[in-house]
Amino acid sequence: MRGFTFLLATLLAAPCWAAPGYAVWGTFKYQPGFTHFDYVNPNAPKGGELRMVAGSRISSYDKYNPFTLRGNAPSFTDELLFEGLLASPYDEIGVSYGLIAEDVEVPADLKSATFRIRSEARFHNGDPVKASDVKYSFDTLNSKFAHPKYATVFADVEACDVIDERTVRFRFKKTDRQLPLVVGAMPIFSSKWGMENGKNKPFDQVVTDIPIGSGPYKILQGKSFGRDATFARDPNYWGRNLAVRKGTNNFDRITVKIYRDSTAQLEALKAGEFDLMQFFSAGDWTRRMNSKRVRSGEIVKEEFKHKLPEGFYSYVLNLRQPKYQDRRVRMALELAMDYEWMNLHLFRGAYKRVKGVFGNTDCEANGLPSPQELALLEPFRATLPAETFGPMAVAPNTDPPNSLRDNMRKAQALLAQAGWTLRDGALRDAKGNAFVIEFLDSTEARGATTTAAWRRALSQLGIEFRLREVDFALWQERLESNKFDMLSISFPGTHFPGADYADLFGSKAADIPGSGNYSGIKSPAIDALVANLTVADNRDAYLATCRALDRTIAHGHYMIPAWTTTGRRIAYSPWRVVRPPVVPAYPPEGVPYMNWFMTVWWAQLPPKSAN
Repeated sequence: MRGFTFLLATLLAAPCWAAPGYAVWGTFKYQPGFTHFDYVNPNAPKGGELRMVAGSRISSYDKYNPFTLRGNAPSFTDELLFEGLLASPYDEIGVSYGLIAEDVEVPADLKSATFRIRSEARFHNGDPVKASDVKYSFDTLNSKFAHPKYATVFADVEACDVIDERTVRFRFKKTDRQLPLVVGAMPIFSSKWGMENGKNKPFDQVVTDIPIGSGPYKILQGKSFGRDATFARDPNYWGRNLAVRKGTNNFDRITVKIYRDSTAQLEALKAGEFDLMQFFSAGDWTRRMNSKRVRSGEIVKEEFKHKLPEGFYSYVLNLRQPKYQDRRVRMALELAMDYEWMNLHLFRGAYKRVKGVFGNTDCEANGLPSPQELALLEPFRATLPAETFGPMAVAPNTDPPNSLRDNMRKAQALLAQAGWTLRDGALRDAKGNAFVIEFLDSTEARGATTTAAWRRALSQLGIEFRLREVDFALWQERLESNKFDMLSISFPGTHFPGADYADLFGSKAADIPGSGNYSGIKSPAIDALVANLTVADNRDAYLATCRALDRTIAHGHYMIPAWTTTGRRIAYSPWRVVRPPVVPAYPPEGVPYMNWFMTVWWAQLPPKSAN
């Protein structure tokens, strides 16, 4: 089979059909023979430099390996240096097309996926990408030496087998329509990366060894290790003429600059030290992002609308702490937050309240549960709150006729029911322990401002709210070791939740340091629903499962919902970079818009001399 052909069979063993890629539900936008994605400029000029800021709050980096738990790698190392067997477009969801793989076959039972590697695929050192490298990458990422999130993501992959030099097969433990996408997106690296004296070092000891991937960029070693990082486009990049790469990776250099905090970062943008930045602070966007460069047009402020999941930025309560294990306590803390006041006075009305974990997607639960959702929830009726079987949870609000005063009365009643009483000027449990919340925040996040009103309301309930600000490195260490009381974190959300949600909410992940289950949630209902996501054999069954999961998490009140937006606020210099006229609806999840900048935009180059 030449070109990229995907043989997809239904669970009912219907005849296979050919398609140009893999789609979870069998629907494709791009047909065989397409030349480029619609949102790119296939004739975009190559050259110039993109200067941007880190995609996370890291204040430094100490390694080049982005796949291990300890330490920090430069932002975007994974995206720029490594590739998978498949590539996902930015204008479809649940669909991938061939990148390193030219061909893949999936049998009728969906229990495996066999990939044929392109003969022209090359690593940065010039070696061809072989099936043995794919297996090495899988086995390494699935080992104890890699970040534990990979073992969770690949939990339903039985093994990776080398069939021949260019053919590799993934065997799955169970039927799951998403698993071909999961293994297709796995980053692939050379088995020679980290080799010393002919032997591979343990992967967690591969720290400053220059990565050997197959991506369009290489990282440049410089004198400023640990600070700014520069990636250089490989002019001999093997995949530059593929349809999935046409019109992309246009900058010769991408420099990711690191600043000590968000204030320094904002001032650096105003001073012209870098070219574009995504804004997460409404105050920065509306009040502080006003300068001479904005007024002159050297910096343009633009809000891009999208169809991305809203995500669920939330205040995470560590349920490993006894005081948070009673659902009524968690509900009381939520009632004390006056989000409507915060949005009006702090955010200039720029946000909306998070409702569940699947906002702005088809997975979002609304209104009453459907019969299909009720059937999924019924086996757990004895362990779930009764409200789960009614209307979808809605965060408390203070818009008239509601008020913070009424919400505080409800909070007091819930705390009393949970055994907390006001004595000696503090809210105390039966043993006399005072209710104290330590909110762990990184120094640049301005948590003192956003939590001030909430802190005052909690004090009226007798709860002491302590703000502890630390640098981001310590904040991350405390997060990954579960050594925190409460903190805030932004979860990106997804259109296709699957096995990865076992890492976010699964009972097993709750006891694994470094997992995504920061709250420490342990719920048989959630475990069963997450498992059901991977075996749903049609779209209706899948969506019913998603919505039942959404209800279960929301009514558990495990996290206190914060705020979100359906747009992305971007400031950029049109004097240095050019944004494409077509804005894709679904930029990559996880680092939305950052990858769009790096891969699809191009530099504002000076006109060529007539001579």
